[in-house]
Amino acid sequence: MEQIEEIEQTLATVHALLRAEGMSDAASIVRDYPAQVELTGYDNWNGGTNILEFQFKLPAQDYARLGAKRSQLEEQITARLRTAIEYETQDWYSAKIVPAKEQRADWRSDASELPRQVRVNVLDGLRLENVAWNGQLDDVEFLSRLFDLQQLPSTDSRYKDAAGDIWQHRYNNDDWERDWVFTDSRFRLIDGPAEQFLRFLCEVVHPVVRPDRDEALKLVLHFNDQLRLAGWELYEEERIAGRSRFSYRLLRSSSSRAVLRAKTVADALNAGWMAKEIERLENAVDRDPALAIGTAKELVETCCKSILTKRGIPFTKSDDLGDLTKKLTKELQLVPEGITDATKGAENIRMILRNLTQLTNNLAQLRGLYGTGHGRDGQHRGLQPRHARLAVASAVAFIDFVSETFRHRESSNVRSNT
Repeated sequence: MEQIEEIEQTLATVHALLRAEGMSDAASIVRDYPAQVELTGYDNWNGGTNILEFQFKLPAQDYARLGAKRSQLEEQITARLRTAIEYETQDWYSAKIVPAKEQRADWRSDASELPRQVRVNVLDGLRLENVAWNGQLDDVEFLSRLFDLQQLPSTDSRYKDAAGDIWQHRYNNDDWERDWVFTDSRFRLIDGPAEQFLRFLCEVVHPVVRPDRDEALKLVLHFNDQLRLAGWELYEEERIAGRSRFSYRLLRSSSSRAVLRAKTVADALNAGWMAKEIERLENAVDRDPALAIGTAKELVETCCKSILTKRGIPFTKSDDLGDLTKKLTKELQLVPEGITDATKGAENIRMILRNLTQLTNNLAQLRGLYGTGHGRDGQHRGLQPRHARLAVASAVAFIDFVSETFRHRESSNVRSNT
């Protein structure tokens, strides 16, 4: 018990040091995940030194998402461990981030790739939003796109296959609940292979099933809120008559941070249209860099309009991105004149702020050269996904800064009026 208390005191000290030095990611590792101290070696030098390792155990998904950043976090935690302990011991300590052992008995089953609770949450969301899973099709038409209903058994002895009993009970008798398919054991949406459930969701938002673009995109946003917790997402694979057809994929750990930050901004501004653009942008970064670049520019434009509207500043349809940025810069007082020459690094701060306000102009020009919305000659060559990621990161840097400034101005006004 005493050893456990000592470990907890050490970790609390390390957490406080990391927080004080602004290393919030490393501090979160120390606070949020269990640590176990392992003796990994012994050195006879100077009377004997134990070599011990603080092992922070992360679930596999969290461990994988850290990627190459793990070594940096380990170094940060190790340095503060030694600061906290070195004055009271000669032992040598280090930090190691390791994947926690999986405890699932069903890990050999395909169903384990997408947990039951995630699936239940997705289907409950459809119920709460009163969404007809079959869209404009009847149940038989919809399910026939995914399953061979003539080969699936009937639950009613009067009919030879699933197609017959579904039609009888859903349309002739109308004595089945609308969401009967969610729990029907023949389709195994709750406990079957992950791909079977994901294909079902893709069909729910297929253009033939749900031709309303905005409705389909809203559903994809809701689906992905749950699926990403399990390492999956729906993404736009192609377009049919201008409408998105979605497929599914495992998440790539390196591409989501800027998008997650953009979603935080959209939530803070309560800007629903921004959320739709973010989803479109996220789906396009690797598949369609031109679309991602064009959407990044639209994202900045929507952010500007959202904040100007909240501040009561008028703008017109003819205002381009440059006009909107100038109005926003003036309204939020982003101009660098407020920084005095006596401030350390004053010129550097001014330059960063000037570059920030120029960013939108450069993004608009990049969109004109490489993004969507303009015709191309036969020699045109587009940019690569890495260029699209740069444009996206730049757009997110801008909206993040101006939204933080907006919230700061709003809170300052509240305090001054109380």
